Amino acid sequence: MGSELAFVIGYDISDPRRLLRVHREMCKHATPLEYSVFLLVGSERARKYCLDEIRVLIDPVADDVRCYPLPARGFQGRVGRASLPDGIVWTGLPAAIT
Repeated sequence: MGSELAFVIGYDISDPRRLLRVHREMCKHATPLEYSVFLLVGSERARKYCLDEIRVLIDPVADDVRCYPLPARGFQGRVGRASLPDGIVWTGLPAAIT
């Protein structure tokens, strides 16, 4: 697990059909944080594979997909309303990310 990296991938897809296709494909590779924002935890190879799969689904002129690496020991926090009720802890994220 030491070689796992974390990436935030977000997208803005202009066509509703492409949007649904991209969302479905992203759910195969990463954990949704919001509808169009995902957390991918894996290798550089996994990141490349995910983006290659998305690349064939988008219109490169009309759509925007971005991928940002997260620092291994960077600040991680949240501001605002919790997405889960008090007392509920989601353990779907790797220990280094939670």
